[in-house]
Amino acid sequence: MLQDAWFTVQAIDSHTYAISEYGHWEKVHSFLPITIITTHAHTDHIGSHGEFDTILVHPQDEAWLVHGITGLSIEQIRRDIGRDLTLTPPASFNPDSYTPYQGKPTGLLNDGQQLDLGARTLTIYHTPGHSPGHICVFDQPSGYLFTGDLLYDETPVYAFYPSTDPAALVQSLDRITRIAGVSRIFGSHNTLGLAPDILQEVTLAVSQLRERDLVRHGTGIHTFKGFSLQF
Repeated sequence: MLQDAWFTVQAIDSHTYAISEYGHWEKVHSFLPITIITTHAHTDHIGSHGEFDTILVHPQDEAWLVHGITGLSIEQIRRDIGRDLTLTPPASFNPDSYTPYQGKPTGLLNDGQQLDLGARTLTIYHTPGHSPGHICVFDQPSGYLFTGDLLYDETPVYAFYPSTDPAALVQSLDRITRIAGVSRIFGSHNTLGLAPDILQEVTLAVSQLRERDLVRHGTGIHTFKGFSLQF
């Protein structure tokens, strides 16, 4: 594990690395290929996009990447990105003057698309709900499922903003439980690497939420074993 004042680089295996920001309240994880695969275009997931030549995103999040998220002010973005820091940010980053990346992607990602990286092939799953163009990425040879902001632990998965869709998010959760061969789940926040048996809990959660008519905005936080959702 390599560590500096802000970024922690951890080897998941011999050819997979996570770059983590544990000093930020959202404990954001990025997973390294040189090509940028955008799970979704929220501010905390596109911070260094401008440093790379190849940026991919799902078509339904393309407008956010190009123009910013409609209705989200720069003042709110700066408040969110700069609050509750427990480590000193890099010298190049000032939360008070931070401006999110905006630009046209070099390519678009579609459901079922496969990306050949040479030693591995990644499969794209369109999993909307947290954002319209949210995706998950499955590395079949290793069994790693990168879930972005669809599934992680410790803090709630958000689906209460006007731009979110609780029903689509629950449908997306249901979908990832049906992916065969998952050996490890890597969400974009909090614990780095979750055991695949959390998908059994997701199956139960999906069933309970639907049966109790809770899959809609305003029903609050729903806590399950290992994760929670906020509608």
